Amino acid sequence: MFLTIATTSSGLGAPAAELGFLLHKNPARPQSVDVTSGTAHVLYPEATDQACTAAVLLEVDPIALVRSGRGRATEGFTLGQYVNDRPYAASSLLAVALGKLFRTAMNGRCDARPELAARPIELSLHVPALPCRGGAALAERLFAPLGWTVDARPVPLDPEIPEWGDSRYVDLRLTGVLRLADALNHLYVLLPVLDDAKHYWVGPDEIDKLVKAGDGWLGTHPDKELISRRYLAHRRKLTDQALERLTEADGLSLDEDTLAEDPLAGDGTLVEGEAVQGEAVDGEAGEVAAAPVSLAVQRREAVVGVLKELGAHRVADLGCGEGQLVGLLLKDGQFDEVVATDVSARALTLAERRLHVDEMSDRKRERLRLFQSSVTYADARLTGLDAAVLMEVVEHVDPPRLPALAQAVFGAARPGAVVVTTPNSEHNVRYETLAAGAFRHPDHRFEWTREEFRAWAAEVCVLYGYGVTFRAVGPDDPEVGPPTQLAVFRKENV
Repeated sequence: MFLTIATTSSGLGAPAAELGFLLHKNPARPQSVDVTSGTAHVLYPEATDQACTAAVLLEVDPIALVRSGRGRATEGFTLGQYVNDRPYAASSLLAVALGKLFRTAMNGRCDARPELAARPIELSLHVPALPCRGGAALAERLFAPLGWTVDARPVPLDPEIPEWGDSRYVDLRLTGVLRLADALNHLYVLLPVLDDAKHYWVGPDEIDKLVKAGDGWLGTHPDKELISRRYLAHRRKLTDQALERLTEADGLSLDEDTLAEDPLAGDGTLVEGEAVQGEAVDGEAGEVAAAPVSLAVQRREAVVGVLKELGAHRVADLGCGEGQLVGLLLKDGQFDEVVATDVSARALTLAERRLHVDEMSDRKRERLRLFQSSVTYADARLTGLDAAVLMEVVEHVDPPRLPALAQAVFGAARPGAVVVTTPNSEHNVRYETLAAGAFRHPDHRFEWTREEFRAWAAEVCVLYGYGVTFRAVGPDDPEVGPPTQLAVFRKENV
């Protein structure tokens, strides 16, 4: 099986042959590494100052695979253990080889050229024969959200007999401007996902590999559930654990939470979750650097800080998702009662697991009320609270439904205070990978400027008798403001 990674001097911003530094493989010397499936080779068909191409050739030994127990076919098909497409088509075997060949590059490390490793460069990847269960459309669907231009062409069963149709393989070409580490991690995860097969035993340790390799992109991918399920060989328990890990860890490429569509709402409301802040893939001892605090963490800490300032004891997280904020509130003894609601039953189930509700002490469990409810419908169970939180929720409600949200929260529930956070769309220009005019997440119905948020807040105050103040969450850019805007509504004595 074969893979090429190419760039040019203009795309690299340096002599193209310096791609060898990023890959930690000398263009002047072909290198070989033994892997479980056979031998992996790295060589450079082209390595000049103008253009450089690194090629990975994996020689698979089917007999060695069978002897190791990793290549045995199912259902007793003995011949299929030895005669198959593994030597010729990209698969999980190639992904494993990439992890061994380019471990340091996948970590994003390059001591010789750290500035190149840290920034996006123009790359062109080519996988001539990729098994793709779902066809070219699925390859486009999985790679395009990551910033790649995808050219996936079905390979005919026989070019001489077109009536036979296409095979299950595609000739895949990817072009884009990305960090090399990100590109390698995309391949590491998505090659076996497209093949929808793992040529080795899939156990709990595969969750760690998925979370590490998916750092910064998998949590926000619109098909993260499909990717997780296929990567983990359709093992339901492992998939659920992986999705839980992806939501409870922090760190998004856009510093934004991922959200799972609520199947029960019927009104466009969504459930909050988050992506992973993991270690670099296959990191060696001592190589994992501490990551900066993500915006998601800063946002939760800011909300908890405001609730403590308010002196609130009975609080609600409306649209709690998988319960990240709820977990912080339960750790603080100030909050005597914590109400967690979401319109998604699945999100509440994940929240119960994440919070380990079944293992809580009786005292702690008595402080928690977890139930299904929509932020656009009045719910008598939410009345009489000291404070309520709408953290990254309003932008997932269709604009025509915002008056219903305001009535349900500020009019019917009417807590003493309401804390609302939402993205500041003016700050989006600071995200280099976000296209002009695009939202931070595909499920956002809108994103407000600071002026638009203040106008909505002022209208709510007039209608329902609240006063409001505003705060910044994250770096407050002097030109475009902070990435997250926070409003504190306080009920006025009328």
